Amino acid sequence: MKRLITTIFAVNLSFGVTAQTGYLSKVQTLDSTIETLYSVISGEAGEKRDWELFKFLFTADALLIPSGPNEEGKVGYRAMTPQGYIETSGAWLEENGFFEKEIFRVTESFGSVTHIFSTYESYRSESDEKPFTRGINSIQLMNDGERWWVVNIYWTGERKDNPIPAKYLPD
Repeated sequence: MKRLITTIFAVNLSFGVTAQTGYLSKVQTLDSTIETLYSVISGEAGEKRDWELFKFLFTADALLIPSGPNEEGKVGYRAMTPQGYIETSGAWLEENGFFEKEIFRVTESFGSVTHIFSTYESYRSESDEKPFTRGINSIQLMNDGERWWVVNIYWTGERKDNPIPAKYLPD
C-alpha cells in the first residue's frame, strides 16, 4: 500500500511539474503573458477553460478587482483571488461563451514593476461582429528575472457616463 501511495504521489508530482514546465513558455515575455491572460478565459459556449494555466499566471496573493456602479449608482469594487474568480465566473464563461480581446495597450515599466492599461472588447462568440461591452483592465505585473507574474487586475467597463477616452483606443 505504501508503495502504491508513493507511486501515485510521484505520478501526480511529475504531472504538475510537466504542466508547469509547459506553461513557462506562456509567461516568458510581456506580450505572451497578456495574450495568455486573455485567451485562457476566452472560449465558445461549452468549451472548458484551462483553469490551471489561469492560476499559473498569478502571484500567490494576486487579486482580480472588478469595479463599477451598484444598483443605486454608487461606484464600488469587489476583490477576488484567482480561485475566487474561477468559482464566481468560471461556470458562466464556459456555459455562455465569452471572448475578451485586447484592442489597445499603454505600458509603463520601472525596474521589475510594469503597469498596463489594456483596453478590451468582449464578445459572446468569436464569430460575433460587434462586442457586447468594452472596458479597461489595469494590469500590474512583475518580472522576477525568470518569468512574468500578474500581481493584480483592476478593471471597469465602459458606460454612457464613463466612455473610454480616445487616448486608450486604437486610431
